[in-house]
Amino acid sequence: MLAVDAMSAHRPLPLIGIPSCVREIGIHPFHAVGEKYVNAVAHGAGGLPLLIPAFGAGRDLEPLDEHIDLDDLVGRLDGLFLTGSPSNVEPQRYGGSASAPGTHHDVQRDETTLPLIRAAVDAGLPLFAVCRGIQELNVAFGGTLHQRVQEAPGLFDHREDKEKPREAQYEPAHAVALVPGGLLAGLAGAQQVMVNSLHAQAIDRPGEGLAVEATAPDGLIEAVRVENAPAFALGVQWHPEWRVRENPFSLAMFEAFGDAARARAGARERDRSEPRATRELRGRVA
Repeated sequence: MLAVDAMSAHRPLPLIGIPSCVREIGIHPFHAVGEKYVNAVAHGAGGLPLLIPAFGAGRDLEPLDEHIDLDDLVGRLDGLFLTGSPSNVEPQRYGGSASAPGTHHDVQRDETTLPLIRAAVDAGLPLFAVCRGIQELNVAFGGTLHQRVQEAPGLFDHREDKEKPREAQYEPAHAVALVPGGLLAGLAGAQQVMVNSLHAQAIDRPGEGLAVEATAPDGLIEAVRVENAPAFALGVQWHPEWRVRENPFSLAMFEAFGDAARARAGARERDRSEPRATRELRGRVA
C-alpha cells in the first residue's frame, strides 16, 4: 500500500516512470528495476511506479523504439526517476576513452534514457536521478564522466566495500558540502550532510545548463540540478532511496519530487476534465 496522508489521498496519484536495466537471469535477458527504487518511489515520493522497458536495440527482438514515441510517453507520465545500476554509461556517448576490460555496459538503457531525459526536461516532466541516473543526466546535457574515480589524480576511492554486508555498504561514508542557497541546502536545512558512497563512475565535466548542488571533500561533484528546467530536475550521486523513510534528508528529496509529480498529475487531470471549448479559450487568452 502506498504511504499517503489524509490530504494526499484526495489528490491524483502521480504516475512515475522508471527506466529498466537489461540483465541476464539464467540464459534470458530481463528488463528489471531494483526493488529499493520501486519502494522509494511508492513510499517516499508517494507515486505509482511504472517500469519503462529499455527500448534500444535488443538482442532477441526488434528495437522497441520503433513502437514507442518519446513525446507520447512523456505526456503520459507525471515524473521520471532514473536509478543506479551495476552498469556504466558507454564512453562513446560522451567522447571518453575505451572502458577497462570487464566493465559492464547496458546499451539498451543508454539508448532509452539519454534521449528520454532531454524530452522529459523540455516537457517540464519532474525528474529525479540517482547514481547512474545523475551520470546519464550529465551525459544527456553534454557533460563527461570519470570512469574510475579511484584512479583520477586527487580524488578518493568512492566505491563500497563489497566484502561487507549490504547494510554496511549503505552506511554514511563521507560528508558532502551543499551549495548555499541551493535546492538541496533548502531541503536539508544545513550546509553539510553525510551520504553513502557506492560508485566508481562519476561526473567529470558538468553538462551545459547543469548547476552544481553538492561536492565531496575531494571536490567530486555529488549533485546537480537543471538550472532552467520548468519543473523539479535533480540528480545526486549517492543512494537516497536506501531506507528512504529512515533518513529525513532523503525523504525530503523524494517528497519534493513527489510534490512536483502530483502538481503535474493535477494539471493533467484538470485538462482532461475541462471542456474543450474552455481549454481553447484559455489558450487564446494566454
